Amino acid sequence: MKDCQLQNNTDINHALGEYDLENHMLSYNEFIPKMYNYCKSLGFERDKIMPSRAFCSDENQGYPIILMAKHFGMFPFNHGRVGGVLDTVRHASHASHGRDMFIIQASHVGYNPDDHSFGHYRRVCTEHNDFSLSCGKMASVIDWYQHEYEFAKNTVFLQKIDGKNYVVIDNQLMNRNIESGLLLRLDNLIKPSKKEYTPFRSYSTSKCFRAASDLSHLFKDLEGKRPIGDDLLPEYFCFKRELDPLTENVNIVEHNLLPYMPWIVSSKSPLLTAAKVHVQVEFDRTFRTIIKEPAYQNKRLVYISGVNIDISPELDQVFPTTLFVPWAMYMQTETGEHTIFEQDQVIDILNDQSSDNPDQIDLDEVISMMDNTKTVNIEE
Repeated sequence: MKDCQLQNNTDINHALGEYDLENHMLSYNEFIPKMYNYCKSLGFERDKIMPSRAFCSDENQGYPIILMAKHFGMFPFNHGRVGGVLDTVRHASHASHGRDMFIIQASHVGYNPDDHSFGHYRRVCTEHNDFSLSCGKMASVIDWYQHEYEFAKNTVFLQKIDGKNYVVIDNQLMNRNIESGLLLRLDNLIKPSKKEYTPFRSYSTSKCFRAASDLSHLFKDLEGKRPIGDDLLPEYFCFKRELDPLTENVNIVEHNLLPYMPWIVSSKSPLLTAAKVHVQVEFDRTFRTIIKEPAYQNKRLVYISGVNIDISPELDQVFPTTLFVPWAMYMQTETGEHTIFEQDQVIDILNDQSSDNPDQIDLDEVISMMDNTKTVNIEE
């Protein structure tokens, strides 16, 4: 049972890390050749590099894959599962397909430049060029939590009674015996009393308590009663949710996000926050499996993790603009030395690289070569 994780953290950056978008975004047209040149600077050899990607299955992740094939000269190994999960069971297979290893893992989130919002993406292949949620997998995972949060925002009330501050709380939000749901952190909402959580008044479906002194700013200019609404901050609640034990075959996305759900559902852009959280947890989880994987020993390897921002395309665009926001990078030499680079270090490394790649292949040319190759007769 996962119940009220990270109880002592009031800032998600204390639990994870500072993950900034500003001045850290690279277009894939620039990012991939710089990444290739960095690998070359480490001794990686042309035509011996086996790239790998762990992306979501959405069609808007296709252009980065094409650019990887163009600049690394090889179509990348598929290391990913829906939601941008890296399938660590595939490490040995990836390692057997090349001498030098490059891995990129990325969550993704749509961006609508018309209203500057995250989480939706125009699907140009639909009949009416409809917008839909992106990433759809993450949206489906956090949907239940968002509904629980909306219920709580509308059933916790702030009330003035005889000039004193009170909090009126729905009974369901205080029931620790429920199997799953949103639970309030009563010690952050209710004024301490001699008897723990003694209500001032009890109603048919709720109870009224003296408000904690730290909430006094919420009662300024309040007359009567109002829902707490967006003032229900992450430090005031948590989620209780039964999940299967973490294995490669379960919903890893939900496992990754659950401890941070209060910050996700209450953020301005829940799907952006979810993507940033997921990629940080995935990097932590995955790099440890790489270190322990025998098949990666004595190999040069670079593993980078980040968020893909999918800019909704105009109606005449074949491929969308995709930006990459790196989070962290792991580098391993063939003799076993390894280093982890944090976000600012990754940006500095990539900024030092040229975006010109003389080794890139001409996709039209290599496809033409395939068309002109002598037909092979296949015999059973």
